[in-house]
Amino acid sequence: MNKRVAKGFTLIELMIVVAVVAILASIAYPSYVDQVRKSRRAEAQSLMLEDAQWLERQFTANSSYMDVSVDPPVVPTLPIDQSPRDGTARYNIGVAATATTFTLTATPQGDQTNDRCGTMTVDQTGARTPAVPAECW
Repeated sequence: MNKRVAKGFTLIELMIVVAVVAILASIAYPSYVDQVRKSRRAEAQSLMLEDAQWLERQFTANSSYMDVSVDPPVVPTLPIDQSPRDGTARYNIGVAATATTFTLTATPQGDQTNDRCGTMTVDQTGARTPAVPAECW
């Protein structure tokens, strides 16, 4: 008698596997994207704090956050390369300074604009925004 032995998968079994993979991917991908944004935010915060330290050193040396050696005084150029190695800007970091105050602002660029923390700032007192939600800083 001829008995056929089934080899392989049925279409139903294959579709079940595809559905399970799709469900897992739909759960995992948003978490992955959120973690990538969080790491990019941490990189921008690190650069901002390094810049704040540099400005504090300038203030210690010159008694001003501005470059007072030129007329009119100008805000110093920050010494840190703020573009990532792949060339895609994630945040634009700018500084606004007077003789006694400064504010560093990190404005999200590209896909990072979808980050829930948005634009971040830090000033000479160490005050940081946004303060809510707490995980932003």
